Amino acid sequence: MRYNIRGENIEVTPALREYVEKKIGKLERHFEMTDNVQVHVNMKVYNDKQSKIEVTIPMPQFVLRAEERHDDMYAAIDLVSDKLERQIRKHKTKLNRKLRDKEAKQVLAPVGASAAIEEPEEEDFEVVRTKHFSLKPMDSEEAILQMNMLGHNFFIFTNAETNRTNIVYKRKDGKYGLIEAN
Repeated sequence: MRYNIRGENIEVTPALREYVEKKIGKLERHFEMTDNVQVHVNMKVYNDKQSKIEVTIPMPQFVLRAEERHDDMYAAIDLVSDKLERQIRKHKTKLNRKLRDKEAKQVLAPVGASAAIEEPEEEDFEVVRTKHFSLKPMDSEEAILQMNMLGHNFFIFTNAETNRTNIVYKRKDGKYGLIEAN
């Protein structure tokens, strides 16, 4: 694995670099070719002394990404390593299940039928509820008030000034964000 470790408002000491490489390096057992695996690590320390670590590992079929915040950078590294491990196990379980399903279909195929039955891949994403509602024209402040009254972490509305669909959302830092559709 090749590491790209950066620090913002923190010096990446040799001890910190070694700890990151040791913890993230444990994930190597899940990869066949570890020489080509790039690991991007970004460590930040905020004014309130809270530490944040972001780890991104681009793979051919998917991207592993995790971030964690903690008062102690070493604890944040432990947490992000555990989170990446869970993501890998979840992805491997999905792949194994799809392979088993595909093999079962091939075994159950009638004689003379093509061994490779092409069916659309099933996604594990299931929509369990659909809502329909009218978007009321309002400004972003009113939308934030509506969102907070409903107890949601996002709210969709029509911006009264631009007449376009917008989304307000609550960020992890407690502040609010606005997404404006084109």
